[in-house]
Formats: sequence, C-alpha cells, structure tokens
Amino acid sequence: MNKGYAAFCDADRWFYDAPYRRAGESYPAALAPVPSGWRSHRSGDWLALRPADAELPAQGWKIHVSATLDNAEALLTTVYAYCTARRIAFKFIPSRYLLHLRNAKYADRAASGKFITVYPADEQQCRRIAEDLDAALAGAAGPYILSDLRWGAGPVYLRYGSFTLRHCYDEHGELVPAIETPDGRLVPDRRGPVFQPPEWLELPDFLEPHLAARSAANLTGIPFTVERALHFSNGGGVYVGKDSRTGESVVLKEARPYAGLAADGADAVTRLHRERAALERLSGLDCVPAVRGTFTVGDHHFLVLQHLAGKPLNTYFARRHPLIEADPDQAELASYTDWALKIHRRVTEAVEAVHARGVVFNDLHLFNIMVAEDESGEPSVALLDFEAAAHVDEGLRQTVANPAFVAPAERRGFSVDRYALACLRIALFLPLTSLFVLDRAKAAHLAAVAAEQFPVPRQFLDEAVEEILSGAPQGAPGGRPPAPPGPYLPVEPGDWPAARASMAAAIRASATREREDRFVPGDIAQFATAGAGTGFGYGIAGVLHALAETGAEPWPEAEEWLLERTGEPDSGTPLGFYDGLAGTAWTLHRLGHAGPALDLSERLLRQPWQSAGPDLHSGLAGIGLAMDALGTASGESGLHTAALRCAELLARPEQRPTRAGLMYGNTGPALLFLRLYERTGDKELLLQAARSLHRDLDRCVTSAYGTLQVNEGWRTMPYLGEGSVGIGMVLDDWLEHAPDERFEQARREIVRAAQATFYAQPGLLRGAAGMILHLARTTTPGPGTGPADIARQIDALARHAVPYQGHLAFPGEQMMRLSMDLATGTAGALLALGSAAPGGRAHLPFLPPLRRTAAAQEPVPPGTVTHRTTRQKRNLT
Repeated sequence: MNKGYAAFCDADRWFYDAPYRRAGESYPAALAPVPSGWRSHRSGDWLALRPADAELPAQGWKIHVSATLDNAEALLTTVYAYCTARRIAFKFIPSRYLLHLRNAKYADRAASGKFITVYPADEQQCRRIAEDLDAALAGAAGPYILSDLRWGAGPVYLRYGSFTLRHCYDEHGELVPAIETPDGRLVPDRRGPVFQPPEWLELPDFLEPHLAARSAANLTGIPFTVERALHFSNGGGVYVGKDSRTGESVVLKEARPYAGLAADGADAVTRLHRERAALERLSGLDCVPAVRGTFTVGDHHFLVLQHLAGKPLNTYFARRHPLIEADPDQAELASYTDWALKIHRRVTEAVEAVHARGVVFNDLHLFNIMVAEDESGEPSVALLDFEAAAHVDEGLRQTVANPAFVAPAERRGFSVDRYALACLRIALFLPLTSLFVLDRAKAAHLAAVAAEQFPVPRQFLDEAVEEILSGAPQGAPGGRPPAPPGPYLPVEPGDWPAARASMAAAIRASATREREDRFVPGDIAQFATAGAGTGFGYGIAGVLHALAETGAEPWPEAEEWLLERTGEPDSGTPLGFYDGLAGTAWTLHRLGHAGPALDLSERLLRQPWQSAGPDLHSGLAGIGLAMDALGTASGESGLHTAALRCAELLARPEQRPTRAGLMYGNTGPALLFLRLYERTGDKELLLQAARSLHRDLDRCVTSAYGTLQVNEGWRTMPYLGEGSVGIGMVLDDWLEHAPDERFEQARREIVRAAQATFYAQPGLLRGAAGMILHLARTTTPGPGTGPADIARQIDALARHAVPYQGHLAFPGEQMMRLSMDLATGTAGALLALGSAAPGGRAHLPFLPPLRRTAAAQEPVPPGTVTHRTTRQKRNLT
C-alpha cells in the first residue's frame, strides 16, 4: 500500500484531491493583508511573500523553521514580523491542517517539519538570519528536519538548494527540481531524508560546528546492534537487530519527537509509549511480542521487542491464494478455504485474549498479523504494532488505521476490533475491503462474489456484512443502509454498450469545469507536476482518447478546456507522452485540432527533450513515437527527424532503462524502434527492437504456474504498464515481421499471466483492465484468449466497480477513491472493455488492433491504421 494516497482523501468524499483544497481555518498571518510593496502567491501547500523589488539568487542556503501544532502560530508571528521588517522573502504553511499533514506518520520524510522557509540573499545574510531566528525562537520545539542541518538545539535548519523554479531530468528520466553546477549544468536538487549538500559545494565555516554536533549522535554504548531496516515512516524506522549481551534477535522501533502525527495529534514518541504500556499489560500472552527494553539516542526514542518468527499475513496471498491461477480446481479452493477459516479463528482468539486484558488493538489488518506454520503446516498467529492500542475505558477513537480496515468514525472500544475482524472475513477471500471507505454496501457485493468462488459457509460472510453495515446511516461517508434485493452495480461491465454509456456518464458527471488544474478527477499524479490535469495518463487528454476510441459522444466542452490550457502550458510541464506535452499534442491531433497540436509539438522540441529518460511513459520513447506519428499525419519532416534522433539516443548503452516493462523498461524503446522500422524499412531498427525486448525478458521469471512475470527483486509483476503483459503486447507486434523462438515461448507464458482470477487493482496500467486489453488484442496462439477467458477477466474487473451517481465507475490506485483517468481509473476500464466488445477496436496509442485469426476476414474500416500501412500518410496510431 502506498501510504501517500491517504493525504489526498480528506478534501473530497469520492475523489483524490489536493490537501490544500480542503477548507480549514488559516493562521492569522495567512489572512493578513499583503504588506505594501510585497507580492504573495499560493503554490501547493505554501503561501509565499516577497518584496516586489527583491532580487534573489537562483540558488543558495535557505533556512527552514520547524514547529509543532501547538507553537506554530506563535513562531509564525515572530518570523513574519522579522522578515517583513527586513524585507526578506519567505513562505509558510498557512494552516494547522496542512501542517498536521506535513508531519503525519506517512508524510514525505524529506519534507517533514518544514513550516517556514526563509530566502537569504547571500551567505553573510544567511548566517545573520540563522543567528537572529535561533535567538528569537530559543527553546521552541519542532520536528527534526531530516534533509537539513540543524542550527544549534532550536527549530532552525539550513539546506542548500534552488530558490527559483528550474527543472532537469534525473538518472531515471524524471523531471525534478534543479540546481546549477559551477560549470553551468543543471543537475537534480536532491531532497532526500538526509543532509546531503552538493559534492561540489564548500560548506561555509559557520556551519562546521553544527555538522560536528549532528555527527555526534550514534548507538555507541547501547547493548543492541542494528542489522537491517524493515520499514521507515515519518515517525521513525523499524529495524531488526541483536541483543549484544544474549545474541537474541530483536526488533527496534524508533520514534522521532513531534513527527509522525496521528489523527489525534499524538506524535511517534507518544505512540511508542502507548505501545510499551499496552504490551506490558499484555505480558505473558504468546500472541504478542514481549518488551525487551527501551533507550534514547539524542532525542530519538527506541522500544526493543521480541522478534517473532513468521511472515505478515498479506504475504500469504501470493503464495497460497488460489485465484492467482486461471482456473483453480475445487480441491485447491476447499483447501484454501479451510486455511483461511482457521487463520480467522486464530486471529479472533488472539484479539479476544487482548480484549480480556482490557486492551483495544485499534489497528488490526493484514500487515499487523504475523503467521507462522509448524512442520505439519498448522498455523499460529501473533499481533504486531500496538502503537494505537488503548485501554477500553479510555473510549478513544481510532487514530491510526489501514484504509482497508478502518472503522466508521462513530465506533469506539472493542467495536473497532470487531469491525476489523469482520473486514478480515471478506479480505481473506477478496482483499478489496478498502472499497468500504467509498461504500460500505460494497461488503454485501464482495461477500456474494466470495460465496460464488469459494466453498465458504455463507453464514460466515453474512455475519461479516451485518457487522460492517451496522450503524451506517443514509448519506454517511463510506456507508449507506443495506440496499434492497437486486444488483449492486447499475450495469455489469460486460453488458456493452450499456456499460459504455454508464461509464461515460460517470466520467461526465465527475467533471470540474470551473477548475484550472483539472477537468476530471484522477490519480494523485494530477498534483505531482505542472499540467498533469491536461495530460494523457492522468488528465483529460487520455479520457477524451478513451471516449473517442469506444464510440462515445464527443465532449466539446472538455476539448475546449484542454485547448485553453495548452496554448501556453504551465512552466515545468513534463515533455513525455503519458505525463506531458507529447501525449497532449498527439491527442489534440487525434481529435482534429491539427494546428494546436503542431504548435505544442514545436514548443516541446524547443525544450531540452534530448535529456529526457528513455522510457515510454515520460521519456524519449514516448516523445519519439508522438513526433513520428505527428510527422506522418502532417507531413512535417522535422518531426520525423526528431523521432529518429530519439531512436539514435536510445540505441546508446547508457540510455538503457534500469527497469522492465512497457512504460518504464526497454519495451517502450522497442516499440519506437519497431514503428520506425515499419515506416522506414531499416532492418537495423527491427534488430534494435528485438535486442530491447530480449533485455526486458532477461528481467523476467517463470512462476510455478508457468506464468512469465517481471522480477522486481521483492515481487513479480504481470501488469500492462510495469509488468510482463506490456512486454507481451509488443512481442505480438514484433512477431508479425519475423520469427523468434524465445519471443513465441515468452508470449504464451505472458498470456497465462493475464489469466489469473484475481488482481489487486482494476487499473489499465497496473490492474485487471490491462489484462482484458491484452487478451482481447493478442494474436498468441493456443488457449487463454477466447471469449470465455476474456469474459472471466471482465467478471474479475467487476469486483472493483462502485456506483457513482447511479453510474458505473472504478476506483483508482490504492482504491480509496474513484478515478476517471486513463492510467488508473474509469477511462482505462472503458478503453479495455471497448477493446473486448463485439467488433471493438479500442486501443492504446501506437498499439493498434492486430489481425487476429478470428477477425481476419472482417473488413477494415477506411482510415484504420495497422502495422501494414507503412510508408504513407495515415491517421495517428
């Protein structure tokens, strides 16, 4: 689970949205009139103030001030007065809510603690400001800013970095903030959770004592050693180590003061003390870890716990869950059901033992349940992570929770754990319970599906649904009363064209016409870079492509909105296909806006596009494909030249991706080489495509089930965007030109990877929708791609669906909110279902429908582009 998504859930009931859009009380300084001769502007979470005549360097030493929720307003008042009196530019977080998010448990560790940023004009002024603020704020508490060097013992910190908005591409091809080297090159402005000034920078003398003080804190003299890190959050780390006195393996939990805030404002240290108190109350139970000690290093607190054998329950799904197969037999389903029921019984017994001591666990979920099996395979369970635990008499609400098990806000005490146990009943069979945050009525739908798939007693599931739906009033967030008998979904995804009409209506109903940043809601990537709301992967361009590909009605209002915002794209808009200008230009031309499309492509080519990464999503492969297609459609030879230049750069060994798959691996460049070969006839390009595909296949492994998946080291991935299915799509295309024994074998095993009966998410690039698109398109011979196979995947996709205003919609990444974009949400599902519909030819750019055997005699509509229509003008593909 990506914890970063949680911060984007509070601003809107149904969709991910930027935290700063949530209404909340601002600090008085944020509401005060702008001083005469000053300018102010909002940028994301920040409110910036700057003298109108101020001239600042492009980069330098900047000063940060950290603060707690309780002292932030007072510190801001002091710094505001200091800076405005001296005409020093600064910015600050304007509300308590946003400061809370910045310091929350799963906030960005590199940005945590930064409340105020001050911009000195030079090093001399930097020293003076740091000394003045240190004196003015002496004794004030605040979280340690990990990316900075602390000045003394107060809340003042320093870091060298950019002052103005400049960007460059990093080693992964991602657009990042930049600083300039002494020889004039732009390089990434590193903003990790460690103090790391540029290697070419000489540290000012006045910072040397503070650097020495920083290095003094270590574990010397502590009777425990750290062997490896298990996990990091903004509150601290979790490590495996040893007791140097006994040799016993232990777990060390670290807590940073004032950081890692929970919903009630409790910091990591407070929660660590809560965990110790709870575990000491539970001492002697074999279902919880024993406390082995505590210590403090600097101001970081540590709790030392018994290291329990086993693995977290969530890891057992990849190993045991039968729905990872295409067609599990009844014996497998029965065996898994027996195991799951036994696991739930053991967990229930553990929770009851905790309750018998008067303790509410308050954070039961798949990651906090440790499972161990003896030699006979008999499982035992233990509960982990008691930082949210409390005595039942305290009546506390849940303040730290996994989204898939979070209880309704009105629940208190043992009722919180009963709700989680009910969710566990369903999650053991279909781990999709995060959808209950959107609609608790989804519990009955998933229970019905689980009962169809597994021989589980219906009463076991019905009791779970009753517990989950109890106390869910009409209109309550995440809940509604039990629905009357009848279908849960307004239309089944396989019921085309009714599903098309319903999904298109959901997309249109979600439109936010008045907003400047997006027209339809999508993934949190909409807020990660400039212009993302216009783009192909996460913005309106991709949505319009999906609607057009599936024959939905045109949406002129959305096209007008896109045109208005691409005439002068926002500064810092990426150049790539799925995240930036290339994809938007391609889409505008595909929609008939040739002039604006060419204007945008010319603007792109005036940027330093040669320094982009190699991939299809954001880099040279996607840029090259877009420019080549636009060149063919427009006759502009310069666009073809740019595309060939992309291929030349990608042929260099240093440009090879470090990942595998269609979006970020060698398969994206292979697709560019292949399409250029089809246009030019240059056989070296076909060979380059083959070499790239072989490099990605080298990063794949074959599972025990005969499925080929990308090996990421700690997991294997089958998906269209980052897994093997995207590789399989380009293998199909390459094999239309020449034979290759390895490619033939690989694509058969990839088809098997696209036939699992369960995928964790519905999205096109990382979920079930991508499997539908591949199976509907592939020319791989043999079983697995017939109508029944595709229908089974459409049924699997339906498990994720949620009604929105009476229409069919799908959740985005992490499934805590709906998404309407192409990469993660409803538009992607629409495109996939359109590819599988009778006569459907919906497709992704540059991956047009192949000539399948069953469709070989179907007439090709005029203007349709296939691989064979080369060396002539054609529509964009």
